[in-house]
Amino acid sequence: MEWLTAPFEATFVQRALWGGILVSAICAPAGTWVVLRGMAFLGDAMSHGLLPGVALAALLGGNVMVGAVASAAVMTAGVTALGRAPRLSQDTGIGLLFVGMLSLGVIIVSRSQSFAVDLTGFLFGDVLAVRQQDLLVLAAASLAALAVSVLGHRAFLALAFDERKAHTLGLRPRLAHAVLLGLLGLAIVASFHIVGTLLVLGLLVAPPAAALPWARGVRGVMALAALLGATATFGGLLLSWHLSTAAGATVAALAVGLFFLSHVLSGLRNRRARHAPAPYSKSTERSLRRSS
Repeated sequence: MEWLTAPFEATFVQRALWGGILVSAICAPAGTWVVLRGMAFLGDAMSHGLLPGVALAALLGGNVMVGAVASAAVMTAGVTALGRAPRLSQDTGIGLLFVGMLSLGVIIVSRSQSFAVDLTGFLFGDVLAVRQQDLLVLAAASLAALAVSVLGHRAFLALAFDERKAHTLGLRPRLAHAVLLGLLGLAIVASFHIVGTLLVLGLLVAPPAAALPWARGVRGVMALAALLGATATFGGLLLSWHLSTAAGATVAALAVGLFFLSHVLSGLRNRRARHAPAPYSKSTERSLRRSS
């Protein structure tokens, strides 16, 4: 079993594992609502919308996390404002913000001739470079995500299935939507420096989507999604170590692989259930006797 434990004897791999587990815990609640509400495109747009803030912070020698938070706040405010436009569909507004923020980020990057390496890290992340202070930030973010999910669960649930009913119940769906966007932004900001913006959807969407056929209730989906994300992190780091592949990309690819495996197994289970004979019981026996 040395091949299973050898990679995790290295301190930087241990930090990467804990970082991935914490990111999975952050992404699970946000990703569950993304899957239930069909907001994957919004998640992709918000992850790429971080580029202007990150690029500007790096260009000025500031903290890239602060820049990412600023961009996430701008994206959240923009999506919320455009969502209230009566003649503009939400997808159109998100697409315009996506292109606008990404273009602004590229313009800022083009002003620097030495930003290529940092941009690569922004796009693809570096899970093996997680530091101790990063783990503390991720732990705080996971607690914040848990608190928001618990406090806003009823409003999020009503918003996901019937926005008009949420309004009738006095749950303020517009405010709930804005808070949900903030939760999504928190997950993306906390995750982008681990797996990068191009791969963040792997941990944000794939685990909840894989958990959906097996869990009962929204909370069950969140719990199973966190477990699947942690499994993808462990397996991805293990494969990356032995196959000498990019760690973040391997983690994200394994998360997507778990999604496809989950739905294949779910399809086989449903097919078997359709062809299984009805369970024989005493009530069935009595009905057969009466009919004879």
